[in-house]
Amino acid sequence: MRPVEFTPESIIQAGQDLQKAGRNITGFALRQKVGGGNPSRLKQVWDEHQSSQAATVAEPVAELPVEVAEAVVTVSKALTERIASLAVELNDKAVKSAERRVHEVVRSAGEQRAQAERELADATQTVDDLEGQLDEVQASAEGLQTKLADVQAVSQALAVELAQVRERLVATEAERTRYQKDAEGLRTEIAHHKKAIQAAATELDQVRAELVKAQAKAEAADQSHQEQRKAAAAEALRTAERVTKVEADRENARNEASSAREDGAKLAGKLEAMQAQIADLMRVIAEH
Repeated sequence: MRPVEFTPESIIQAGQDLQKAGRNITGFALRQKVGGGNPSRLKQVWDEHQSSQAATVAEPVAELPVEVAEAVVTVSKALTERIASLAVELNDKAVKSAERRVHEVVRSAGEQRAQAERELADATQTVDDLEGQLDEVQASAEGLQTKLADVQAVSQALAVELAQVRERLVATEAERTRYQKDAEGLRTEIAHHKKAIQAAATELDQVRAELVKAQAKAEAADQSHQEQRKAAAAEALRTAERVTKVEADRENARNEASSAREDGAKLAGKLEAMQAQIADLMRVIAEH
């Protein structure tokens, strides 16, 4: 046991000091005055001191007369019996009341227990339902994440494909521009060849006219002079060579024009194929 730190004398002295100061004597006031200790013990020591003082200063009282003492005994006996009877009645009522209260408490506790069990069952069912919903939500979330990953993969693939299509479109545009330039060059060259063919045809007509004239001159000169005939024959031969050369040039021009037409047709076919490819690329871009 913890030893007492403050003596009763110091506690009583502290209480007396508080009395002189006109302050209320409480356990905490005593504790504050003595500087420590248990407030309950301090107050108990002071109360015991006060009780002992009251017993000491009590004045003696006169004894009762015999008649009064006997009457007091009789009344006290009757009063004691009545008090005992009342105590029995009160105890019976108290016991019955307590039994009723216990019964009510037990019944209320049973009802509360049943209610608590029902609420617990409902809570358990609710928890099970929530866990089921949580599982469904988690499964749905996993499915959505998988779909999102698939969509992202498809989107990335489409982005790569779109970039490739754009690159192909740029290359196709450049190639189409080059083909268009080549086709324009071929058209210009064909036009030049046509002009050359027309010039060659005109020159051929002129040569033919000169040949006719030369032949006429040759026939007229044949009768007049043999040398003139030979000269006319030579002239006719030269003219024939020129005609042959002109025809060969015209044939070459025709061949070149035909080749140019074929090249133009090939370029036109390539251009059409390129335009069809560009249309397909534009449709793919529009779909993406």
